[in-house]
Amino acid sequence: MNTAFFTHPSFLLHQMGPGHPECPERLEAIAEALEQTGLIDRLQLAQPRAATWDELALAHTPEYLDQVRQRLTGLGEVVQLDPDTAANPHTLTAALHAAGAAVQATQWVLEGRVRNAFCAVRPPGHHATRDRAMGFCFFSNAALAARVALRVHGLQRVAVIDFDVHHGNGTEDVLADDPGVLMVGLFEHPLYPYSGVPPKGNNMLNLPLPAQTGSAEIRELIRAHWVPALERFKPELLVISAGFDAHQLDPLGLLRLTEADYRWITETLVEVAGRHAQGRIVSCLEGGYHLHALARSVMAHVDVLAHDGEQHRG
Repeated sequence: MNTAFFTHPSFLLHQMGPGHPECPERLEAIAEALEQTGLIDRLQLAQPRAATWDELALAHTPEYLDQVRQRLTGLGEVVQLDPDTAANPHTLTAALHAAGAAVQATQWVLEGRVRNAFCAVRPPGHHATRDRAMGFCFFSNAALAARVALRVHGLQRVAVIDFDVHHGNGTEDVLADDPGVLMVGLFEHPLYPYSGVPPKGNNMLNLPLPAQTGSAEIRELIRAHWVPALERFKPELLVISAGFDAHQLDPLGLLRLTEADYRWITETLVEVAGRHAQGRIVSCLEGGYHLHALARSVMAHVDVLAHDGEQHRG
């Protein structure tokens, strides 16, 4: 099997309080869909190790990492970090393993153990800046994957693609003006975290979209802007911040994508990876809060990755 699927039991134990949209049921819905569709049988299932503090230092400041250790170690109850981000006694373990999934998936892909990988993780990561937890996120998982590829595995060019409905401000904060990175993103604007216009670095290509933007417009923008930029950059690895909350049913956004669009976006990125990156893709789950839409969209995304892996087995 040439597509890895990383997840960990601690992800189901991290909770931020009753009624919070970023809940364990998200991963349970994905797991149920994997079983029901039989897609699980086409994947190499893996439990990630925890990221080390030295690895996390590739994306975060020492002061922030010290703060996280002090604040999240030994919790006895839910603690609020900001109005929408909280931690319980299991959060630190989950966050370390979510970051570890990004690190280990990158290692597996670059060592040729698998062609691509999907990390079904909680908490997500793309709002975590170098020195701040926010937007349900604690560690910048996708940015960490990119930095590990560049600084540990010696790649020269990594593309980060973010199609979450919210701007990946944390990833951008970590990777802005990194000459080894091209980051392309789309997001609804204005919408939390009210950033991305203008981008923080010259290596960022952001597509802010008004509410109600739908499939045809988004596909055309991707063809016109993302694909040419990626072709010029010639990435050796693609890292995807895979948020599925731009789905038309999602309660936290007002874009109009469907699971068919996520399939098309993934196919487009797989084609780019095939031309320039030996097919190498690491995808990390970000948002997506309508459980059925999330599960169907993830299945479309992972099915494309698995098909590409099967086509290039051995």
